Amino acid sequence: MRRGLLWVVTVAVVGAAIAGGLFMRKAAAKTERPVAFAREGEFQVMISCRGELIAADSEQVTAPLNVPNLSIVWLAPNGDMVKEGDPIVRFDESSAKRQLREKEAALGQAQATLDQAVAQASIQLEQDRLELATARQVVERAKLEVSKQEIVSRLKGEESRIDLGVAEEKMKVQQATLELNQTSGKAKISALEAVRDKTKVEVELTRHRLTQMELKSPSTGVVVYLMNFSAGWMNAKPFKVGDNVWPGSAIAEIPDLASLHIKAKVDENDRGRLQAGQEAQIRLDPFPEKTFQGKLASISLLTEQNFEWPPTRNFRGFAKVEPPDKRLRPGMQGKMDLIVEKIPKAISVPSKALFTRNGKPVVLLDQQGEFRAVEVKVVARNPDEVAVEGIKRGAKVALTDDEKLEKKQ
Repeated sequence: MRRGLLWVVTVAVVGAAIAGGLFMRKAAAKTERPVAFAREGEFQVMISCRGELIAADSEQVTAPLNVPNLSIVWLAPNGDMVKEGDPIVRFDESSAKRQLREKEAALGQAQATLDQAVAQASIQLEQDRLELATARQVVERAKLEVSKQEIVSRLKGEESRIDLGVAEEKMKVQQATLELNQTSGKAKISALEAVRDKTKVEVELTRHRLTQMELKSPSTGVVVYLMNFSAGWMNAKPFKVGDNVWPGSAIAEIPDLASLHIKAKVDENDRGRLQAGQEAQIRLDPFPEKTFQGKLASISLLTEQNFEWPPTRNFRGFAKVEPPDKRLRPGMQGKMDLIVEKIPKAISVPSKALFTRNGKPVVLLDQQGEFRAVEVKVVARNPDEVAVEGIKRGAKVALTDDEKLEKKQ
């Protein structure tokens, strides 16, 4: 009898403990279940996309066109503020200085050679003039002897006429020699002057190249270095100290911070819902706590293929950041939410509060401590929020579906 009574009491205690445990578990589940409250207000239908900041207006800093063998030895820090006229890039000038010394030495040699040729030509000219004067004296003396033929013998007169002819011919030869030497000297001097002038131009060019070994900022702004593609597209990196630069290449740019836009990828399915002038909310990765306002300025007419894998095609949307912020820099990545529609006095719940039962959208509504599935109509969706009809403002809804959890268990 006692043994039977003890058995009944034991079973009752165990059953009570099990029931109590289940009750506590359910109660704990009810109390620990995450919930949210439906809110009423303007619901903004958004299209989200990602992109990066670019400057609509900027000034490029390019390497000089007529300077070969450029090598960077100093760069202003990337992203630093610079004023107009501040140095940005300096090149190695040792090669240009060596060339200048060589050119200046060649110029000195060319000038010395020219001076020597001028002196020799002057000496030769004076010598030729002296010999010509001597030849003229001989001719005059011969003429004088010819004039004496009336008072001298006939034979002597003939000799005098012959001597006169010879003297005149020699004078003509000397005159031709003078002209020839004079012309030859001028030609030689002209050639040496051309060599001297060419070397002088090379010296001036080298000196001018030395003045181009430092690039200065064309305006006040932020310095941003461009990509160096000399090693190929796959290995392209921004210009740095030690890089060789080809003449005329763009090295850096000074963007106008007031013209910053975000260039974002827009999916083809969303293109038809967008138009210029729509409001944009921009959140940049370096400033997650700050929401920048803007407006959609334009959308590309054609899709652009990117270099990702698998390759995709997207439109490009451009939204201007308003008002400009001095902290922003080109190349910053971020997210852009474009507001395509505004629904006034809409009831909205978090996206996690919307579930599906029998293929229909429902929310788990708190009714006197019990969460019951209530069918709703989805008016609009955002990634984090859903506008619905079928519940009232302030309604408490669950953010987890215990039914699905139990099925998984």
